[in-house]
Amino acid sequence: MDREDTCALIKIKRRVFLKNDNGERAILVLADGTVFSGRSIGAEGFSVGEVVFNTAITGYQEILTDPSYAKQIITFTNPHIGNTGINEEDNEASSIYASGIVIRSLTEIPSSWRSTTSLQDFLIKNNSIGISGIDTRKLVNTLRETGSQRAIIAANDSLDPKDAKKELEKFSGLGGLDLAKVVSTKDSYTWDEGVWPDFKKTSSDFHIVAIDFGIKENILRLLAEHVGKITVVNAQIPIEEILNLKPDGIFLSNGPGDPEPCDYAIQNIKIALDKRIPIFGICLGHQLLAIAGGCKTYKMKFGHHGANHPVQDLSSNEVAITSQNHGFAIEEKSIPEDITITHRSLFDKSIQGIQFDNKPAFSFQGHPEASPGPHELISLFNKFKHMIEENNA
Repeated sequence: MDREDTCALIKIKRRVFLKNDNGERAILVLADGTVFSGRSIGAEGFSVGEVVFNTAITGYQEILTDPSYAKQIITFTNPHIGNTGINEEDNEASSIYASGIVIRSLTEIPSSWRSTTSLQDFLIKNNSIGISGIDTRKLVNTLRETGSQRAIIAANDSLDPKDAKKELEKFSGLGGLDLAKVVSTKDSYTWDEGVWPDFKKTSSDFHIVAIDFGIKENILRLLAEHVGKITVVNAQIPIEEILNLKPDGIFLSNGPGDPEPCDYAIQNIKIALDKRIPIFGICLGHQLLAIAGGCKTYKMKFGHHGANHPVQDLSSNEVAITSQNHGFAIEEKSIPEDITITHRSLFDKSIQGIQFDNKPAFSFQGHPEASPGPHELISLFNKFKHMIEENNA
């Protein structure tokens, strides 16, 4: 290829790169009145939520389909989103749960052998609203200073800034909001499929009841791979129905919203603890287990959202790089004497793991299943299995 052909190809690629949206105007309005103007991507209309930022370099498909992001608008710090398109295997749930997406630049034509559609088409298919072409560094700096804010994306001139602010005032934020019962499965189902790429069926006879507060599919795959067969149940299931399933262990899943309003789950967990059924909790499940044990939680300034968060195991002093997605945490001074802190964030010293001293129960705040992110704490799934084995001995 000569120099003239090379220059022509660069111009074509530049036009493709710049043609990364539908050309319509969009605005992002924060609760403090800050307005960002950009270009509309995805569906038309407007959407409200709490705007947060995620520092993961890869994995936008898994992040968007994580039910834990319900009622949140995700700002990606990585400037180029959509590069690898969307494939059939990386969804963490059946649809997009995030309230919106904020990015610097959308790649219209993906480059991946696994891709079956573009991110733009995926957003439209899921009726998801987004904005591109804004200064995401400025937005992230704002959120680091003020904390996560209520926000609204208005696409295609659906609302002007004044009307958008009025619409935003109808949303009170995530504090006090029970979203687990909103995203939870309506009907129970079984799961025995392992991890990508082979998806091998589990060979263990242990039966795990996974309470779905917004569960990710890769959690189910790792539970099947390392622990046993799974029955996934609704977040509000009566404890009697859980006990009738005769579980060898109970898994408390990730999920969105504030843990403290989830009284139905907290009471069930208290009964399961008294019956000494082995329990493992992740993310929201970690917080619910802590509350059931007597702890309190608080809303963080801007939470932890990313795939590069260092967490220290306090028993071994080993540090793992972890995937994180949470806006609430355990209040350390509220922890009773019979609960031990096992892990701590090296970013802000917040609590990342707990273990009950006299009961077979433990939990982790981050996401050991990754998807996206490092797999350095998959050993926690083996710990759950060993706990079940000891309980059955």
